[in-house]
Amino acid sequence: MSAYPLRALPLAMVLLVTPLAHAEEEGVSENGEPFARTIETHGQRYELLGSGVFTYMIWTAYAGAYYQAEVETKPQPLGDVPRLLELAYFHDIEAADFAEATTETLEKSLTRYELNQVEEEIDIINQRYQDVAPGDRYRLSWDGDTLRLALNGEVVYEGGDSEAASAMFGIWLGEKPLDEQFRDALLGNASPGEN
Repeated sequence: MSAYPLRALPLAMVLLVTPLAHAEEEGVSENGEPFARTIETHGQRYELLGSGVFTYMIWTAYAGAYYQAEVETKPQPLGDVPRLLELAYFHDIEAADFAEATTETLEKSLTRYELNQVEEEIDIINQRYQDVAPGDRYRLSWDGDTLRLALNGEVVYEGGDSEAASAMFGIWLGEKPLDEQFRDALLGNASPGEN
């Protein structure tokens, strides 16, 4: 087995997914990684909808949690509502592998027209990825105006529009996600909302 599939775990096809942990007032824990019930950032308050763990073959890859603006209780991962996805990593992954996997995944999940609309922003995001080590967290957020990518609380990308946001969130939460079980866990075992 080559090193690439393991290093590209955040965007690799996942074969096994742990069950959704139900949110308690203080939050949830996925494979030892805590996720808060609410997150406040850049003037927006988000509420946890669901969480889960990516497992690739025998490796526990990363834990994730999905949030939406607290007034939006129906999952709308591809809509224009403020939303946030946080991923906590259990393995080293190089920046180049994030970029390559992002591009490959979007090429498979978007039409040529859709990809053309977001390609410039995706290229910028791909240049901003950084290496991660176990314990690091990437946070992708859309506040209704701005798409942000932050690593351990430090913003590494800021810009985009609703189309770029839907493309990025769609990797995990769209109609053709990397894994439907993981998507459904993040959405609280619900079907994804309409665009």
